[in-house]
Amino acid sequence: QVQLEESGGGLVQAGGSLRLSCAASGRSFSGHSVGWFREAPGKAREFVAAVRWSGGSTYYADSAKGRFTMSKDNAKNTVYLQMNSLKPDDTAVYYCAARWGIIQTSSNLQDYWGQGTQVTVSS
Repeated sequence: QVQLEESGGGLVQAGGSLRLSCAASGRSFSGHSVGWFREAPGKAREFVAAVRWSGGSTYYADSAKGRFTMSKDNAKNTVYLQMNSLKPDDTAVYYCAARWGIIQTSSNLQDYWGQGTQVTVSS
């Protein structure tokens, strides 16, 4: 069992930056892919970005490419999502998710979820 704890959300003006963190407890991220999803009011949960723990390969949604960057700290068993050039459309609850194996962008294929952290981007 993997427990995920997110942090780093908040309120920022358009054009600003935030860094989200997702720390695992219970077991290591080894063998897993870890990603971020977001859910805005009235919209379905959508994939944002993910990293394969072994090897570090990453994958981004088109909306995140060029603005968001995934990284990981093996020693801390933590992944990060650096979000730059934020837009009001990025406002959502951001969820960390993990699954055993390769990256999958479907929320239905994730094994573990964090509780979510609110990101609000003002115009």
